[in-house]
Amino acid sequence: MSPKIERQAMPAQDAKKRSKNFNEVALGYTEQMALAEAQRCLACKNSKCREGCPVDIDIKAFIDLIKKKDYEGALNKIKEKNNLPAICGRVCPQETQCEQYCILGIKDKPVAIGRLERYAADWMIASGLKEGGAHSRLRKNKKVAVIGSGPAGLTCAADLAKLGYEVTVFEGLHSAGGVLRYGIPEFRLPKNIVDIEIDLIKKLGVEVGVNVVVGKTLTIEDLKKDGFCAFFVGTGAGLPYFLGIPGENLNGVYSANEFLTRVNLMKAYKFPEYDTPVVIGKRVCVIGAGNVAMDSARAALRLGADEVTIVYRRSEKEMPARLEEIEHARQEGIKFYLLTSPLKIKGDDKGQVKAMQCIKNELGQPDASGRRRPVAIANSEFEMPFDTIVCAIGQGPNPLLLSTLPGLKLNKRGNIVVDENYMTSIPGIFAGGDIVTGAATVIEAMGAGKKAAGCIDAYLGS
Repeated sequence: MSPKIERQAMPAQDAKKRSKNFNEVALGYTEQMALAEAQRCLACKNSKCREGCPVDIDIKAFIDLIKKKDYEGALNKIKEKNNLPAICGRVCPQETQCEQYCILGIKDKPVAIGRLERYAADWMIASGLKEGGAHSRLRKNKKVAVIGSGPAGLTCAADLAKLGYEVTVFEGLHSAGGVLRYGIPEFRLPKNIVDIEIDLIKKLGVEVGVNVVVGKTLTIEDLKKDGFCAFFVGTGAGLPYFLGIPGENLNGVYSANEFLTRVNLMKAYKFPEYDTPVVIGKRVCVIGAGNVAMDSARAALRLGADEVTIVYRRSEKEMPARLEEIEHARQEGIKFYLLTSPLKIKGDDKGQVKAMQCIKNELGQPDASGRRRPVAIANSEFEMPFDTIVCAIGQGPNPLLLSTLPGLKLNKRGNIVVDENYMTSIPGIFAGGDIVTGAATVIEAMGAGKKAAGCIDAYLGS
C-alpha cells in the first residue's frame, strides 16, 4: 500500500512582508507539488466533483493529464469549458463548489482542484502559449453585443466567438475586466493575469470597445441600427448598499465598491510610482465579513493604516468570506469585532469621522438566509475610535443601462428578471451574472454567461 499523500499547502508570501506590499499573496504550486496533489485524485468512475462546477469542467480528465505531465493537454481540457482558468484558479471558492463534492473529502481533505487549475493555467503563461482556444471556422455573419466585460460578459463573448458569431464587448471604463480588474485587489488577482486572459479571448475574434457606456454613449437602438441582432447584459452589481445609520455622509466613509475601485482604477497600489493615493486614516473599520470586506481590510492595511478592524454582526461561523481569506486577514494582523452592529458614526467639527457607536449582539433563530439572526443585547452600547470606515455589506444592480429600457422587467431588488433561457422581457436581450442574481461569485457569473451564450445561439437559429 502506497503511503498517504497529504494535501499540498499553497506557498505564500510571509504575512509580515506581504501586509506592506500589493504583490500576490498565494504563490502557486511547484511542479512537484502539483504532481503530488494530482496523485491524490481517486479518479472516481462517477465524478461528483464535476457536479459542483458551475461551468462543468471535466475535472477528473484534466487532473489525469497533470498526472501524466501533459500540462498543455490539461489546460486544453479545462478551456473546453472555462475561458478564464488563471483567474478561477485564484479567486473561485472551490471549497464550496467542486471540492465540496470530492469523495476524498469524506474522510480526508479534498483534492485541491482550484490550485491544480491555477497550476495548468500558470504553466501556459510561463510557457508563452498564445492561443485563445478552439473555435468554429464557420462564420455566421451575425453580430452580438455583450454589455459589460466582467466574468459573465467575457465568458458569454468567448463562447459566442467560438460558435462563429461576430462579438463586441462594450465596457464603460478604460480597460476591460469589470470586477476582475476594478473590484479584486492586486494581491489576490494581479492585473497582468486579467490582461493575459482577456488577450486570449480577443484572439478568438472578440472585439472590445472601452469607454462606451451603453445607455449613455450609445443606446440599444443605436446598436441595432449598427447590425447587432442580440444582446447580453452583464453589467454586474455596482450599486453599493449602506446601513442607513446616522453619520454615513461624513468624510472618511467609503462604500467598499468605491474604495476598491479607487485603489485599482487609480493604481493606488503602486504609490508613489502613481501619485494617486487613497486617503485613509490610521484606524480603519470595515463593516461586513464577506470576501469584499476582507479585500477592503487587507488593502487598507497595505495603504498604511496602523490598525484595521472588521466589525460583523454575527459570529465567525456565519462569515460569508472564504476561509482562506479570513485566515490571511488574521495572519496579517486584521482585528475582528464579532457579534457587533454599528449604530451611529460620529464626526468632529470638520465633518471628519472620529468614532463609531456600536451595540453587542447574541444569535437568535435562523433568518431567511439560514443563518442565525443577530439580536441586540440591551444596554450593551459602546464606542470605538476610527477615522476611516468602509461599508462592505453588499451591492445591488447597476441601474444606468436599466433605466434606459422601459420595457425591461425587474424584480423588487432591481435585478433583471430572465426566463429559463436567460431571455429578459425584451426579445433579443439576454442577461446573466450579478445583474440577475445579485452579488455572487466569479464562477457563478461565468456559468450564467456560458449558458446564456448557448441560449443566444439557439435564439439566432443556429
